Amino acid sequence: MHNYQFWRHDNKPIELWSNKVIDEKLDYLHNNPVNEGFVSKPEDYLYSSASDYCGMKGLLDGVVIIL
Repeated sequence: MHNYQFWRHDNKPIELWSNKVIDEKLDYLHNNPVNEGFVSKPEDYLYSSASDYCGMKGLLDGVVIIL
């Protein structure tokens, strides 16, 4: 049997203590696939919540939109 780990042991959690910090982190998450050249628009990345923020239906149900 193989053991797999999804998270890194040395991750650096960031406290989401203000709307500004939340917006910065969401922008990073949504734009990272674009910056890496996987897609041309954030909402085109299948596993991103960016489509939910654009008024489209994303892959998952129950995504909470933070405004």
